[in-house]
Amino acid sequence: MRKILFGLIITTIAFSCKNAEVKSATDTKDTTAVATKPAVDLPYTADYESNWSDNVSDADLKMVLTTYKDWADGNMPGLEAALADTTTIDMSSGTHIRKPKADIINMWKTNRDSLSSVKIKMDAWHKMYATDKGDAYVVTWYNEYDTYKNGKVDSAAYHDINQIKDGKLVWYSQYKRPLK
Repeated sequence: MRKILFGLIITTIAFSCKNAEVKSATDTKDTTAVATKPAVDLPYTADYESNWSDNVSDADLKMVLTTYKDWADGNMPGLEAALADTTTIDMSSGTHIRKPKADIINMWKTNRDSLSSVKIKMDAWHKMYATDKGDAYVVTWYNEYDTYKNGKVDSAAYHDINQIKDGKLVWYSQYKRPLK
């Protein structure tokens, strides 16, 4: 009985020491691996900023999302209130404009007046803040269903980039893919 008990004690001690050694070796190995792990070798580097956070205020997010609601409701004064004095727009057609907000609102009002209804189904948005430049963006993905006064219906998937400074939209870029 003593030999069995002695054998169990020795086996338990040996097993405990072996586990401690494995754990210790593993911990050291993991720490070394993390410390010497090379950066990912990417085929490109970002020309703009590759360090982003989501440090965009909820008020700015609400302002941007409200502009979509204002467009759907035909609320041009609401849209105008969201724009900076001068705004740059890159449209899905490839048109690039930089104009005072009054000119942009007149252009948008003409387009919106040709529609009897607009429905927007917002799929997602993401707040993005370029940490080195202090630029705030809200990126959106949505489907828009436009009904023209002549009855024609147009629908498309959109991806927009909205740049905000001092609580106003200063740049708006739109990408469009027609829905079928």
